[in-house]
Amino acid sequence: MSVIIKPIISEKMNMVSEKYNRYGFMVDRTATKPEIKREIESIYGVKVVRVNTLIQRGKTTARNTKAGVILGKKNNFKKAYVFVDKDQKIDFYSNI
Repeated sequence: MSVIIKPIISEKMNMVSEKYNRYGFMVDRTATKPEIKREIESIYGVKVVRVNTLIQRGKTTARNTKAGVILGKKNNFKKAYVFVDKDQKIDFYSNI
């Protein structure tokens, strides 16, 4: 099973990756930094300098329906910020 779930592709993450050569990924909650580093290097063929991880807490949500307000919660997930060597890039759009 792969420790990487999906890359984080957003406007903010694209700006950060262009400016600082840093990429974001959603990863498995049990994944460690060395596992994430090995996986990124094997999939994308780049040299990973550093990996930072954090657990993103799920946001609470509310919906208004005919029956009233329904409260809910989104899932917690783990993020990994991967710092790549300054001469290399990761291209997420090459497979499209």
